[in-house]
Amino acid sequence: MIFTFSARFPISGSRWKIDPAGELCRIPKKEHKRTRLLFILPFSFSFLLLGLPDLDPASSILSGRFTISASYHTPELGFDSVTMSTSYLPATTDSIAEALEAKNPSESISILYRILENPSSSPEALRIKEQAITNLSDLLRQENRAEDLRNLLTQLRPFFNLIPKAKTAKIVRGIIDAVAKIPDTSDLQISLCKEMVQWTRAEKRTFLRQRVEARLAALLMENKEYSEALNLLAGLIKEVRRLDDKLLLVDIDLLESKLHFSLRNLPKAKAALTAARTAANAIYVPPAQQGTIDLQSGILHAEEKDYKTAYSYFFEAFEAFNALEDPRAVFSLKYMLLCKIMVSQADDVAGIISSKAGLQYVGVELDAMKAVADAHSKRSLKLFETALRDYKAQLEEDPIVHRHLSSLYDTLLEQNLCRLIEPFSRVEIAHIAELIELPVDHVEKKLSQMILDKKFAGTLDQGAGCLIIFDDPKTDAIYPATLETISNIGKVVDSLYVRSAKIMA
Repeated sequence: MIFTFSARFPISGSRWKIDPAGELCRIPKKEHKRTRLLFILPFSFSFLLLGLPDLDPASSILSGRFTISASYHTPELGFDSVTMSTSYLPATTDSIAEALEAKNPSESISILYRILENPSSSPEALRIKEQAITNLSDLLRQENRAEDLRNLLTQLRPFFNLIPKAKTAKIVRGIIDAVAKIPDTSDLQISLCKEMVQWTRAEKRTFLRQRVEARLAALLMENKEYSEALNLLAGLIKEVRRLDDKLLLVDIDLLESKLHFSLRNLPKAKAALTAARTAANAIYVPPAQQGTIDLQSGILHAEEKDYKTAYSYFFEAFEAFNALEDPRAVFSLKYMLLCKIMVSQADDVAGIISSKAGLQYVGVELDAMKAVADAHSKRSLKLFETALRDYKAQLEEDPIVHRHLSSLYDTLLEQNLCRLIEPFSRVEIAHIAELIELPVDHVEKKLSQMILDKKFAGTLDQGAGCLIIFDDPKTDAIYPATLETISNIGKVVDSLYVRSAKIMA
């Protein structure tokens, strides 16, 4: 907002300019009456009006154009009249069109700000301002101006008093979503949500506060502040259940399930997911939310090694997200391929990727799973490690995939070691490491673990650096039969004891 200041002094009759830094070229010596107008703040356009009746500077700035002429005298500055002006644009569709036709985003943003400064509160003006807010938030997001979006949300608070609470909630959530689309703004989003929670509490906007708190809990979870997120959800769940807001309750229960899963508390994660499904059965659930429920169900079933059931849930989630063109569709498809690999059906991966639905999402995520499937089919640890190295972001940095691929790698390593040591009764560990193309210490550690887990009978001679494999002990068939006979005799004796006790009684 641009202000022009002009001062006329009693001496010399010349006009003086006050620049944005608030500096004057000359200070007159003549003494005047007490100061009635003070507005200079260095490097700022802010000002404070003193002694002017019925004038609120903040509301004047927000309302738009104004002109003030005053005949008050100041001994410090020595002027006797001041003129200030600023301008706004009418809240009309023509102004919106002007913003859309601007040459660059900065000009469009400036025009939209001037539309919002219009003091009119007619229904048509409010509608135009809502559209201007939407366009402005989109432009600020495209320009990655997260701080400006945060300031916009603060500046719009007087405007929120003029529109229905439902529209306020829509605008607030829209601006928060816009900030979320700007990279590296997680801390800013948390701070913004906390500010909005305080404001909604002061304004008693319960509906909006609950949703902002749910969003804040999700952000805290992404920031790995699990305890704070759980504490926030604990009070929120009680409040929402008391109000019986089923739709929000589904979101909160889902979020709680994700939090407990992140903390490796599987029973509580399953309980929260069951609560979310129960609430969802009582209402109409949007397809995106239903897809989220199915995705979380698949993740929990995969954690329990029930990969076939997990695959069916991931497939349902994929269909829901694919119909909505939701970015989460590719992750659902990725987890489907993971389930196929984990049940030793890696040959099906290529067919799923080349299907009509899979071709839409061909990219680095699916290439990573295809490389893992190829390594699993060939039972090659070298190819497996190459895939983990080449697609680190897609495999190791995805906690769901990383957890299962670690288990798959261990299984594949054990199978390869068992196959290599099978022909030997005594073999050097270095030779096995050379055959499997892995470091000696890594192979030695894995062999000792397999011996302790009784995957094979043997011992490690660390002095000679050898592995000694024993033949599988042959069990005599008479031993199990003898044990069974003794067990049956014991049951007969117990039965006779009970009968004798009854006779004696």
